[in-house]
Amino acid sequence: MDPYLSAKWLHILSSTVLFGTGIGTAFQMVFAVHSGNIQAIHSTAKGVVLADWLFTTPAGIVQPATGLWLIWLQGYALTESWLLLSYGLYIVAFCCWAPVVHLQLKIRNLTKDAPSMPPEAEKAFKIWMMLGWPAFAALVMVFWLMVHKPTLWG
Repeated sequence: MDPYLSAKWLHILSSTVLFGTGIGTAFQMVFAVHSGNIQAIHSTAKGVVLADWLFTTPAGIVQPATGLWLIWLQGYALTESWLLLSYGLYIVAFCCWAPVVHLQLKIRNLTKDAPSMPPEAEKAFKIWMMLGWPAFAALVMVFWLMVHKPTLWG
């Protein structure tokens, strides 16, 4: 089996899982919260937390590992401008995602036996939404950089 094709396949597969799980769980959480149904909110938050541990976390680890493998296999310098920007954007996405996991746990726990959406859970959801957008934008930009590999400076 060709190492380059293996690395590329794993990189594309993990990016699909990372991005797809993010979009899918975000849609489900927003849909549940806007329904106002506290049982649906709790159930969805439980599923979102589980999806992050089963899919997002492993894919988020495989992404940089396979990315470094591809860089090495293709002979790129680790300091290519498009790679440096990609690293930064990936870090931005991670820095948004890490607190989101905590917020999802908080929403799940606060809605477990609540008769309606607790104000603290509403606040957590608003912060969750605010962190989701820059993470999404950062990953979209990383995809663009991976496809185009532009020389950005130097």
